[in-house]
Amino acid sequence: MQTPIVKLDPARPEQAFARCREVIRAGGVIAYPTDTFYGLGADPGNPRAVRRLFEIKGRQADQPVLLLIRDAAAVRDWAAEVTACADDLMRRFWPGPLTLVFKAQPAVMPELTGGTGGIGLRVPGAIITRDLVRFLGSALTGTSANISGGPSPRTATEAAASIGDLVDLILDGGVTAGGKPSTVVDVRGEEPMVIRAGALML
Repeated sequence: MQTPIVKLDPARPEQAFARCREVIRAGGVIAYPTDTFYGLGADPGNPRAVRRLFEIKGRQADQPVLLLIRDAAAVRDWAAEVTACADDLMRRFWPGPLTLVFKAQPAVMPELTGGTGGIGLRVPGAIITRDLVRFLGSALTGTSANISGGPSPRTATEAAASIGDLVDLILDGGVTAGGKPSTVVDVRGEEPMVIRAGALML
């Protein structure tokens, strides 16, 4: 059975978002546009959905999965502590292509942290993506919609070619910006540490 591709109408996005929410709440996995590439979205609180995401990507268990959140206030849902340094970076660069790695709350699934005890969080720069996360009412996994090591898709067609038969729905929001992935900074200590250089130059 071919995976449905749902075209997003910017004037009336709620209908497409509702389809995404239905899939996510049922433990499914979607492909959707972010501010860089298309991502794989699953409920980060659903162990079965997270395990399926790893299977789709062929991802190793020691590789963390970042989460997209609606705003900076949602950090407290996932992070055990927020340093002054993290607060400063959030104020300056969110929404945008900056992923911050916090000390994860004990309830956060170890699969999401890759066994590191840290959880990567980002408020996406793309309005469509932020609106989707707000509509869902919860965080969404934000790993790229590809097989690990493969090219990251910028369109729904490219996502379908890569993992289309493995996901439950593809949200077609047009062409994403592409370019470099998000910059990743560890903010668990007093001083920030860049883990991955990316789209944002600090």
